[in-house]
Amino acid sequence: MASDKAADEVFKWSEDGKPVKVDKWNATAVKNALDDAVRMIMTNHFNYDENHKLMDQRLFICTIACLFAVTALIYDYLRPFPESRTVLLSCVASYFVLMAVLTLYTTYVERNHFLVVHQKDPAGVDPDQIWILDSCMKRFDDMYTLSMVYKDSENGTRQESSFTKSVGNWFDESGTLVGEKFLSEVSKLHDGLRAEKKKN
Repeated sequence: MASDKAADEVFKWSEDGKPVKVDKWNATAVKNALDDAVRMIMTNHFNYDENHKLMDQRLFICTIACLFAVTALIYDYLRPFPESRTVLLSCVASYFVLMAVLTLYTTYVERNHFLVVHQKDPAGVDPDQIWILDSCMKRFDDMYTLSMVYKDSENGTRQESSFTKSVGNWFDESGTLVGEKFLSEVSKLHDGLRAEKKKN
């Protein structure tokens, strides 16, 4: 009963209090629902703090690129071509450079990370422990992979673990997420990494 209650608290986060339900034939919707469920588990069940730095940096790059585009638009309106040629060329070149930077950023920095959370030290003395989560689900495939990385900020060690299972394990026939089962899987992955940390 306790596990049922914990699962209900985690998964009934919609405004109307209903469990998560998706079109089980829509792989994107299923993956997004599972990613959101993982986010709720890490932030609500384990009470970790979400770090939005990766998303904020991507938005910063996009914002600067948009500012260059808007600058080119306004300047060309105020001083029509060809007088605006130099500014237009500079803005266009800057925009495409930033798009290249954004591509490199999402490929090599953000990668498949959909969640980064910090585990605070209750005493507030030791540095935060960092958890990074990646997920993958190929098109037309029912196999969902969740990877969890634990980074110990004290000694710089890094531990990683993952599981790959069919989404049919966590959704019923109507497409409703079975919270208790998914919570159990994610908790097992999380607790395994914590156990490894204690051994080391």
